[in-house]
Amino acid sequence: ALWLAAAVEVHTAKEVVAVNGTNQRLKCTFSSSSPVSQQLSVSWNFQPQDLSSHEPVFYYLKEPYKPPSGRFKERVTWDGNIERNDVSIIIWNLQPSDNGTFTCQVTNWPDVYGTIGEVRLRVVQKVNFSEIHFLAVAIGSASVLMIIVVTAVIICRQHRRKARDKRIEVADTEL
Repeated sequence: ALWLAAAVEVHTAKEVVAVNGTNQRLKCTFSSSSPVSQQLSVSWNFQPQDLSSHEPVFYYLKEPYKPPSGRFKERVTWDGNIERNDVSIIIWNLQPSDNGTFTCQVTNWPDVYGTIGEVRLRVVQKVNFSEIHFLAVAIGSASVLMIIVVTAVIICRQHRRKARDKRIEVADTEL
């Protein structure tokens, strides 16, 4: 008999940029037509930028297994939640030698075939001017502008109040 197995779909960011010496969460989520099984397994691998051989990074089968050796020993931790279809990991103390492509593969019996998620990691020495910096400058500028506007409104109200008080005083003296 032939069994039809649906494919597991794996979702990752295409590229992640991180600063040298920091930690980075590599997010990987999946969807499956089958409920999460006890046989669900997750494999994370690494292909260095120089295209040397693949290296295992992390493995999950019923529980997380850290690598016993290699460049990621003691530098990778599980940050996933199987119930939420999240199989993410965190790489600690990133180095320029970590530049390359990380792959995330999920099998969920009977969904044993499917896509493999790929994340290209770029470790940089410092952060370039980015959208976050632009957003911080925009929020800071907007805050300063709001303070100026509020100050101007308060000053205008005080001048109006003084002018009104003078008119009332003049009107009272004329009476």
